[in-house]
Amino acid sequence: MKQRTRTGSDTRIKTRKGTRAILAAGAVVVLATTLSGCLLPSTKPPVAPPSPRNTYGLDDPTGYPSDTYSPSPSPTRETFNPDGRADVRGSSCDFSNSLRQFTYTVRVTNPSLSESYSYDIAVNWMKAKPADGKAYGLHERSIVVRPGDTETYTAKYTVNQSSIGRFWYTCRITRAHKTRY
Repeated sequence: MKQRTRTGSDTRIKTRKGTRAILAAGAVVVLATTLSGCLLPSTKPPVAPPSPRNTYGLDDPTGYPSDTYSPSPSPTRETFNPDGRADVRGSSCDFSNSLRQFTYTVRVTNPSLSESYSYDIAVNWMKAKPADGKAYGLHERSIVVRPGDTETYTAKYTVNQSSIGRFWYTCRITRAHKTRY
C-alpha cells in the first residue's frame, strides 16, 4: 500500500475540510441534546408514565383495561330501623275547652324510595306542670305510607270530664313502630 502526503495548498484544503467536519459533528451533537431536552429547559410538563391500572392485563379474561371494567355492585336492601320516630313529626298541640278535646297534627314521611311501611303510632297528652309522668289521654293509630310519600292526620283525644280547670299539658309521640308493608 502506498501513502501519499500532500503539501502546500493541499494542506489548507485538508484543514478546511476537517474544520467543516468538526462543525458539522458539533451541530449534530447540539441538535441531539436539544431534542432530548438536555441543553434547553423543557417547556412541556413531564408526562407521567401510565399507571398499571390503565394497561391491559394479561391475566384479565375480559380483555378490557382494568380501569374501565368493574363489575356492578350487587343490589342491597336499604337499612331498616323499626323505630320510626325519626320519620314522624308532630305540630299544633292544642286543647279545645268547648269540645273538651286534645288535638295534635302528626306528619309521617317514608324516607324509602322502594318500600312501603306501616307505622304504629301512639300520641300522649302529658301533664306539663308539674311534669310528673301522668297522661291526660292517649291516641293510637296505624298508617301505611308509600315509598317517598308523606301522610298527615290529626290525632284526637276527648276528655270525659264535664268541666276542666286550668292545667298545663304537652303533646308527645311516644311510639312509632315501623314494619315493612
